[in-house]
Amino acid sequence: MVINRLCRRYFCTPSLYPSSLSQPWLFVGLGNPSLKYKGTRHNVGFEMIDAFAESLGIPMDTVHCKALFGKGFVGDVPVFLAKPQTYMNLSGESIGPLAAYYRLPLNHVVVFTDDMDLPCGVLRLHDKGGHGSHNGLKSVIYHFRGNREFPRLRIGIGRPPGQMDPKAFLLQKFNATAQKRIDAGLQEGVGMLKQLMYKGVTESARCFNKEQKYKHIL
Repeated sequence: MVINRLCRRYFCTPSLYPSSLSQPWLFVGLGNPSLKYKGTRHNVGFEMIDAFAESLGIPMDTVHCKALFGKGFVGDVPVFLAKPQTYMNLSGESIGPLAAYYRLPLNHVVVFTDDMDLPCGVLRLHDKGGHGSHNGLKSVIYHFRGNREFPRLRIGIGRPPGQMDPKAFLLQKFNATAQKRIDAGLQEGVGMLKQLMYKGVTESARCFNKEQKYKHIL
């Protein structure tokens, strides 16, 4: 009830964002719904949302704009969390309407995605960029009317071994060693995202990416 009253105060009119510090953030994890995709490499965006929500005790039990949705606060800054249920390739059908509904500038919409070009468990934060052939990001950019200037958190899942089909690799679950690396990376991401809401993307990325670059993974 307290969260609902505070959110109504923040979002009842478009003039209630007096500064960037009071602007809400929307964090969106990309993935596929249904139990058969749970724990697969393509769903680490969902796992990042779950880890962040758990750290703040935010329930993800509402459906809003075709997404599982939760809301809460980091300090006094509102945060919205979403896991689109449209399937990966149509993610923008959820994210576009969510950003519009809350009248959020795109620099306050952070999208979490899997990335085969990063080692497993290594994360990178960027303030903008292309889609890198990621179909989920393609859909998001399309529904943002071609605008690519939104932050994204890339979560490394490693490359498929040998001649393995990348599509099959994405839909496999992690083995125990890889899952341990992912779990550690997600917790590091949770800490960074909480700081990001006060420091902004540029400063957070500068520090976080340097730490991740030199992180030693056995």
